Amino acid sequence: MAKEDGIIIAGGGPVGLIVGLILGRAGVEVTLFDKGDILHQQPRAATIHPASLDILDDLGVYERIEPLGLVCPIVNYYDQQELLASFDHAVLAGETRHPWVLQCEQDKLSRVLFAMASGLPTLKIETETEVLDCSQSADAVEVEVKHADGSRDRLKGRYLIGADGARSTVRSKADIAFEGFTYGERFMIIGTPYDFSQAGYAYRNYISDPVEWYNLFKISWQGPPGVYRLVVPVSLDEALAEDRILETCQRKFQRFHPRSEPYDIVLYDSYVVHQRVAATFRKGRIILTGDAAHLNSPIGAMGMNSGIHDAVNLAANLLRVLRGAENEGALDRYVRQRRHVAVEHVQAATIANKKNMEQRDRATRREYRKEMQRAANDPVLAKKFLLRTSLIECLRDAEKIA
Repeated sequence: MAKEDGIIIAGGGPVGLIVGLILGRAGVEVTLFDKGDILHQQPRAATIHPASLDILDDLGVYERIEPLGLVCPIVNYYDQQELLASFDHAVLAGETRHPWVLQCEQDKLSRVLFAMASGLPTLKIETETEVLDCSQSADAVEVEVKHADGSRDRLKGRYLIGADGARSTVRSKADIAFEGFTYGERFMIIGTPYDFSQAGYAYRNYISDPVEWYNLFKISWQGPPGVYRLVVPVSLDEALAEDRILETCQRKFQRFHPRSEPYDIVLYDSYVVHQRVAATFRKGRIILTGDAAHLNSPIGAMGMNSGIHDAVNLAANLLRVLRGAENEGALDRYVRQRRHVAVEHVQAATIANKKNMEQRDRATRREYRKEMQRAANDPVLAKKFLLRTSLIECLRDAEKIA
């Protein structure tokens, strides 16, 4: 049971676990509920940017996840099959302790965080326990949870943190609007062990195409040789039924990189993509963070990363409140800083990224080509570009907001 003066967290992904880890290490009583089992999630987001690697390093996490992933200093941008620009994160030396990207899947990060958090005496994690409802008074929050055996409990705490993802129960029950839009097509992720480095691709590649754009990233997955994952749009009339989905996967890979032999498809998934931001990240004693607070397209790999940034910002400000160093205005600062980043940086960038990937207007495409080539060929512009895409710039921008 959560203590009445403790913190309740809904959601045991990386965001909820990081908040719990920081608070638990500080001696705060925390109860975290996750409706899954945390340990056996499928790989989702896989790119961890330099700004996030510095944060994870500060938490003692980086040394544990680097062996589980792939260090990737290079990112390439293509227009159809033509290489437009290649950027080396090495130009960020001096701006970050980690001038590279780590391709490490979300499920691996979650398992590491879970192992680190599980040893804390003040942090209790209950898996296969779903938060069904929540309410609040002037001095407490109350949640209703359902356990794996079907039994239910009601318990109180001082604050409730909604880190329960895109379909957040906490956000819904708190009646916080989720403003934005949903794209008309789905996105598909397809994985194959085929080695695309043979065709000159790096571990991270963005390929614009007016007919069908692609993101091609490599992950270590279950170990050598690893898997290349292709992200590609899927129109609503394309076959996604289980008996035909492999046919669709094969067709997507063959259009991207034709070869005489079929691809070995080892993983696939499709999902609806949203661009949304909660109207507020805080309503009294209920606070949203991560995907519960904002959603965006995966083009640019900003979702999990901005959630990690939310988590450390929220935990730090919440600790100030709990220790009496500041009043609840510290929580409003969290909202101002992180909602600003969600709207002005993450939403703006990911919407623009998708438009660039699928742009059909020839004049606009020419300008995009020129801009990317100019940035790649000028060290000053290349550094500026990577400061933005690696999320260092948005963290610095947020710090300016009082």
